[in-house]
Amino acid sequence: MDLDERVISKAIVSRFFERLTDHLENDVVIVGGGPAGLVAGYVLADAGVKVSLFDRRLSLGGGMWGGGMLFNEIVVQSEGARILDGLGVSLREFEPGYYTAGSVEAVSTLISSAVRAGVTVFNGMVAEDVVMREDRVIGLVINWSTVEASGLLVDPLAVRSDFIIDATGHDSNVTSTVEKKVPGRLLTETGKVEGEKSLWCERAEKLTVDNTKEVYPGLFVAGMSANAVFGGPRMGPIFGGMLLSGEKAAKEILLRLNGKKAS
Repeated sequence: MDLDERVISKAIVSRFFERLTDHLENDVVIVGGGPAGLVAGYVLADAGVKVSLFDRRLSLGGGMWGGGMLFNEIVVQSEGARILDGLGVSLREFEPGYYTAGSVEAVSTLISSAVRAGVTVFNGMVAEDVVMREDRVIGLVINWSTVEASGLLVDPLAVRSDFIIDATGHDSNVTSTVEKKVPGRLLTETGKVEGEKSLWCERAEKLTVDNTKEVYPGLFVAGMSANAVFGGPRMGPIFGGMLLSGEKAAKEILLRLNGKKAS
């Protein structure tokens, strides 16, 4: 067949804007496509929830790609291994309770599983603000990450959502924005982002899950964002807590969405 460059360009532009227009309104928006965000998206989409995921990078996966210090092998404890095993990731027991997986297989499987479940991904986009009302956060303000990096003064667009998950990692970008700009207090001890503490694997893995919850009406934190916001330590290259955190955030939001439909 003869190829026409105009058709190729039209196909890309038309399909992208069809997808973006369809997701200007969502049930859940996830910011950050690391392991917590991907698992949350997978669980929600698999339950029939309309989910958009925004990530500032072109590639999803967060810090899981590099394993530990660019050794592309990850560790999960038995609790987290359940999630990877359920998605078909190859696992090997190293010592009782400790399992390893290739980071490339783990990340690519998480991404594929989330997308196949129905998560719509917008990569290369950054959340620069939130949309607020008197009593809660109701949406996200988005722009191209290249616009942010270049410092250009380009106005953003907005998307609406019943709930937002901040899975942006150590920086907890969305929650930090809410702390600075939205009236009211975060649901933390001081009402502010408590800040991430130094590495303590055992405590961090537990607290990553414990700290996964609503931090402001309409806004949940998951993954490393949860520990950064509530003052927990970092956990290093073990990822079970991240996976379990994403699962917990999704299940809590599902209960809220189902309760909303029932009422």
